[in-house]
Amino acid sequence: MSVKFVADVGGTNIRLAQTQDGKLTDIKKYLCADFDTIADAIQHYFDEFTDRTFSAGCIAIACPVTSDWVKMTNHTWQFSTQELTQVLGLEYLAVINDFTSVAYSLTVLNDEQKVQIGTGESSPDGNIAVFGPGTGLGVEHLTQVENGWKTLDGEGGHVDFAPVDDTDLIIFKYIRNLHGRASAEEVMSGRGLLHIYQALAEHRGISPTIDEPAEVTLKALSGECEVCVDSLHQFCRIMGSFAGNLALNLATTGGVYIGGGIAPRFVDFLQSSDFRQRFESKGRFEHYVKPIPTYIITEPDHGLLGAAAYLEQHYAS
Repeated sequence: MSVKFVADVGGTNIRLAQTQDGKLTDIKKYLCADFDTIADAIQHYFDEFTDRTFSAGCIAIACPVTSDWVKMTNHTWQFSTQELTQVLGLEYLAVINDFTSVAYSLTVLNDEQKVQIGTGESSPDGNIAVFGPGTGLGVEHLTQVENGWKTLDGEGGHVDFAPVDDTDLIIFKYIRNLHGRASAEEVMSGRGLLHIYQALAEHRGISPTIDEPAEVTLKALSGECEVCVDSLHQFCRIMGSFAGNLALNLATTGGVYIGGGIAPRFVDFLQSSDFRQRFESKGRFEHYVKPIPTYIITEPDHGLLGAAAYLEQHYAS
């Protein structure tokens, strides 16, 4: 039996699955460190299914993909896409950036795989934006073309951080003094949440005692640390303003989505925050963004789903 596969590769784990008509089966996760090469890891997966022949695949990987040669940023794996295709005996292999796969997942997510924040209604053929606070800040836009969807790549996570209120200004000045420049990623990422906490603590004359972003989140959700609570609220406000900017940039009537590994940890907190208020707070253009919906992705396999959606569009078996 001939089948297709997809992979979602990060600095720590590689997750693989088989796909047919965009549906995932036989999902497996391995530690990247257990394999010398990506070919070894994928072949190990293939060997678990001796009754199947793998003919095509799509790999979503956490690093720039601009040529045949792919070199991971946070791991030792590097490879030629053409050579990997031959080594694995495939007819077709696509290698895409991991955030490209996140973007493609938006075209197939159902209502159980996302949570809407606030009001608005998506247009089925409208442009879409997604951003993902995690280790860094990924940003992607999607637009419909004649044969499906096309991603509009860029480095939106590295645009300037635009302060909106007085608290934002405190954070902006803290990061500028620290790094010489305050980018969006320095406030909307794991270290960004920590920057917000440190800036607010310093401003209040409190010695910061937390050095892990996950601890800021935990103590905010438990309510045991007032600075942590205020930091997470401000994190949500800043995300709202940034999401509204993405909506203005490309008329994203299909919606603005939040991915990444941070926001799904506090969905209820985000829904009750000022995220949506800041999203809509665009002065004379409030009427422009108000109908646009905002969502948080809750599906843990969205990277694999996006790779499968990309494969379905680009490879005709």
